[in-house]
Amino acid sequence: MYVEERIYTLHPGKLGPFLKVYEEKGCDIQKKILGNRIGWYVTDVGDLNVVVHLWAYESLDDRDRRRAELMKDPTFQEYLAAATPFIASMENRIMKPVPFFADDLKRMLAAVQR
Repeated sequence: MYVEERIYTLHPGKLGPFLKVYEEKGCDIQKKILGNRIGWYVTDVGDLNVVVHLWAYESLDDRDRRRAELMKDPTFQEYLAAATPFIASMENRIMKPVPFFADDLKRMLAAVQR
């Protein structure tokens, strides 16, 4: 299993508008196609205007397949067109859980998907 961490730094004053666009245009299609959403967070202390979201995948091939499907979706393309102007920078990490946490991650995902 792999976890993707995506970190978006938004232009000052654009956090609210970005979250609104995501909720209205991006959230449902990402949940449908990517599945396994672990969390969506904003910073409260530290760097401001930062959004972090985490997604789990069975394998890197699973991630590639789901991301390719997402990028082909017209609804997601509409979301990108509306959201991208709010983003100043983007970071991405692909992480693998350590062996003693893998089962905990699977249990957590099962609970989140209920």
